[in-house]
Amino acid sequence: MARKPEILHPLTPAQTWWLLATGIAAFAPLAPQVPWWLAAATAGAFVWRAALAWRRQPLPTRWVLVFVTIACTAGVLFQYRTLFGQQAGVALLVVFMALKQLEARAPRDGLAVVLLAYFLTLTQFFENQSLPAAATTLAAALTATAALASLVDAQLRPLRLLRLAAVMLAQAAPFMLILFVLFPRVSGPLWGLPKDAHSSLTGLSDDMQPGTINRLIRSDAIAFRVAFDGAVPPKREMYWRGPVLTVLDGRTWRPGGKSAAADLPYRPLADSPAYAYTVTLEPHNKPWLFGLEFPVTLPPDAFATSDFQLHARKPVRERRRYALRSQTEVAYFKENHHVLAAALQLPDDLNPRTVLLGNSLREGRPTDYQRLQRALDFMRSQRFVYTLQPPLMGEHVADEFLFDHQRGFCEHFSAAFVVLMRAAGVPARVVTGYQGGERNPVDDTWVIRQSDAHAWTEVWLEQSGWVRVDPTAVSVPARIEQNLAAAMPAGEPLPWLARADFRWLRELRYRWWAVNNAWNQWVLGYDPQRQRELLERLGMHAPDWRKMGIALAAFAGLVLLALAGWLLWRRPRPDPAERQWRKAARRLARRGLARHAWEGPQDYAARVAAKLPAAAADIRAIAALYAGLRYGNAPADSLATSLATLRRRVAAFRP
Repeated sequence: MARKPEILHPLTPAQTWWLLATGIAAFAPLAPQVPWWLAAATAGAFVWRAALAWRRQPLPTRWVLVFVTIACTAGVLFQYRTLFGQQAGVALLVVFMALKQLEARAPRDGLAVVLLAYFLTLTQFFENQSLPAAATTLAAALTATAALASLVDAQLRPLRLLRLAAVMLAQAAPFMLILFVLFPRVSGPLWGLPKDAHSSLTGLSDDMQPGTINRLIRSDAIAFRVAFDGAVPPKREMYWRGPVLTVLDGRTWRPGGKSAAADLPYRPLADSPAYAYTVTLEPHNKPWLFGLEFPVTLPPDAFATSDFQLHARKPVRERRRYALRSQTEVAYFKENHHVLAAALQLPDDLNPRTVLLGNSLREGRPTDYQRLQRALDFMRSQRFVYTLQPPLMGEHVADEFLFDHQRGFCEHFSAAFVVLMRAAGVPARVVTGYQGGERNPVDDTWVIRQSDAHAWTEVWLEQSGWVRVDPTAVSVPARIEQNLAAAMPAGEPLPWLARADFRWLRELRYRWWAVNNAWNQWVLGYDPQRQRELLERLGMHAPDWRKMGIALAAFAGLVLLALAGWLLWRRPRPDPAERQWRKAARRLARRGLARHAWEGPQDYAARVAAKLPAAAADIRAIAALYAGLRYGNAPADSLATSLATLRRRVAAFRP
């Protein structure tokens, strides 16, 4: 039976610790994304390997690792019901990298750990492409590169390894920039094949029930940013329209029937105030786009619906930038009678007190406008409280809100008001979206967060068309005219960034938003359109893949030449005595007497003298002169004389 070959070069302790640091740097950002049990198991594997390295104990047997691998793989299969796809694939790679640490015995095993770490570092961008994620990715890449260098030379000190890794990454940076600018962009993320690639995206839903918007308001995540080109509307007019909900199904509001309009379903008025702006929308995995009421232009690859929504032709799964122009007043066309009938429907046996109040608004045969004013007078006369902690409501949500608790947030106000108007015989529907925003004075952009999510109503008046009515603004005007914090009762918890008592945090946040917006616009938002615009400004007319390929090759070649020139310039130059000694050694090498790297001048001269007795005197004299110049401590004037003598001797030397 053949004997198993022994490992000639086992990992040194320093290499082992570098591999552990690499694994931890790649795993730490992914820990919140994997199941808790898998994160705990991975951390346990790292601790186990560290303990073995600290105590200089042998690695576990192969059967132990096989058992642990099978158990973790079964856990991943049970957790995700598959071993394929983005989330399951990342979980398996985390398991394999952690367990590979427990069987790494030689540098080639360490190479596998480093390569796994490089790939896992990239998977951070599946969930997060922000600046902090880029910083952690860079730190992990630096650690992995230093570990790779330690596998080549285990004697280098840690600071020297980190410096070497930083230099290597810096040398790669110009090529990265060239590829980023010139490589043809791909529409959509490269990892967009699995369905679960967008499962973590948040935003407005296409239905509404008690608690839907409340949960969204508690989030400080950014929904979109807006840069105005010219005039900016008052904050109270910043209604960013989203899904329109017409059908009440018990406690849940859902969209009604709508159709894609061939053109805008309204006519812009020439004398209405207009606002031009650019929206940078965060991905939310839904098809709708957001704009001020009412857009009079359509973004590319988008359309308007019959209920005045802007829709993309596919779900927004990557950051999208589009320009819009909106007017505050438009002329409506005649509304479809089926739409108006749907906007009057109410479920049977629900909210009887609200229905009774709505019927009372019809007394005296008032006009639609008069019934609307009576409903608004009722809302003003009540002491409604805007709160994110409303009491639990039962089946009759509108009744309990209007007559019992009188505490709620925008979805309670809007839903109850629509029920009231429908009971009064006025068509009405719920509109969801965002209201307001916060201006960033650093880069003069408006930031709209999820905490700005809002719901309001639209009522149909025969002489005016659809009219926006915000019952929240009627009852709690501070919510619209100021902000969320101004409308909340004292002492009620607020989203972190909505608190007014952290001015230093707000100033810091403004600067961070400006930096993050630049990152989004020029890095994450560098799509084919932005690439084409940039290349045209740089002088490349009508850029296509051929022109970009030629430019890419040319610039990469120039960078290679510049880097090669820099390395040659930085190359250590031998002193004059060393150059003469090498010249003599080259002449001897042509006679088959090349100098060994470990040979000193005297040893080399002795070996040459034994092989070439006729040249013995010359080579001994040359070696003596070189040794005196290189290792001696003679005065400067005698050094110059010795160097001149060495030059003459080497010039005359012909072995």
